Amino acid sequence: MCCIVALMALIGPRVAFVFTWLFTDQVDLAFDGDFWVPLLGLVLLPWTALMYALCYSPTEGISGFGIFLVAFGVLADFASYAGGRFSRR
Repeated sequence: MCCIVALMALIGPRVAFVFTWLFTDQVDLAFDGDFWVPLLGLVLLPWTALMYALCYSPTEGISGFGIFLVAFGVLADFASYAGGRFSRR
């Protein structure tokens, strides 16, 4: 399943997040079954929400290399917003 998510992430983080949400229970585990927080993540910070859902472990939460990946997701989201703003100039 991880390979399919990685291939979908090449298309776009929102597509990968939706496929992860629909076909696995990882998003429900990561966000405690809440609906609104992953939906906001899907709309506003898709890379961060995807990395958080993929790196979350029910026993430990986010730890180790997962913290780095979530931070990378935050940077990727901000870079995509900044790049869009830069290209409009």
